[in-house]
Amino acid sequence: MSEKLTIDNYLDSHFIHRSNWLRAAVLGANDGIISVSSLAIGVAAASSTRSAILLATVAGLVAGALSMAAGEYVSVSSQTDIEKADIE
Repeated sequence: MSEKLTIDNYLDSHFIHRSNWLRAAVLGANDGIISVSSLAIGVAAASSTRSAILLATVAGLVAGALSMAAGEYVSVSSQTDIEKADIE
């Protein structure tokens, strides 16, 4: 009663193909939390004004988000190009 292994059966029985988004989310969250916290602490140590700390923190959040988005776009584009080249 052995069932022929197909890609659908394999993907149904294994969840590893779903782990890429989780890995990217955890990496992005850790990177964002650490870098923005470090930036806020550094600015707080150098300046005691609340507006300077908030401005630097918001700027760090925006810069980090744009950086992660660009990195993910390049990563996905590269993977797509590799897969297309492999098919051809």
